[in-house]
Amino acid sequence: MAAHKHTSAPLPTQENRSIRAAIYGRVSTVNHGQDVGMQIAELRQFAAARGWQIANEYTDHVTGSKDSRPALNQLMADAHKRKFDVVAVWKFDRFARSTAHLLRALETFRALGIDFCSYSEQLDTTTPAGKMVFTVLGAVAELERSLIVERVKAGLRHARAKGRRLGRPRCAVDLNRLKTLRAAGCSWRTIADELEVAVSVAFKAYKASVAATSPGVLGAVSLSEADSERLAASE
Repeated sequence: MAAHKHTSAPLPTQENRSIRAAIYGRVSTVNHGQDVGMQIAELRQFAAARGWQIANEYTDHVTGSKDSRPALNQLMADAHKRKFDVVAVWKFDRFARSTAHLLRALETFRALGIDFCSYSEQLDTTTPAGKMVFTVLGAVAELERSLIVERVKAGLRHARAKGRRLGRPRCAVDLNRLKTLRAAGCSWRTIADELEVAVSVAFKAYKASVAATSPGVLGAVSLSEADSERLAASE
């Protein structure tokens, strides 16, 4: 009698498990014959042809310039939760507000290990050619960030070369009035209100004035900014 040979079913792998897809569509308005249903229908057919399982469908009815799109925001939140493996959109301009926004989104998807497909532009990062485009777009995003940083640094160098003071403008304090008010026993809060400056600014100006004129008594007014605010609150 031949021995029965038991074979177990193969474990699911990345290759044989069903790919979960998220599809996204957007129209600017429900008027003028625009219908997001056409986009979703074509994306469903596209996903079915690839053998993908649709994990969720996201649709927005807002203009492309809107910063907040409820469905797109939810899609990005679900992407961070790894609820799907690929994002399919009907067209780039239906998905992204701008080229910069598209590059940032693609970079996020790449970091999360999520592929991206655009039906109209025929960009599919699940293919070797699409992966190459994905890499190029990522490099463009990195270059854009580097150029922005360099332009900012160049602007700062140019401003310094012209003798411009960078940062917040300094607040002028009437030291004579400050000393008079303090000598009269006014609290730091009262002094700050009279001079129309913050309590910390008034105290620092007073401390700097004392340090310049009477170094020996600096310790008497050497309080931190937090201490000066507590002093003002208690007086």
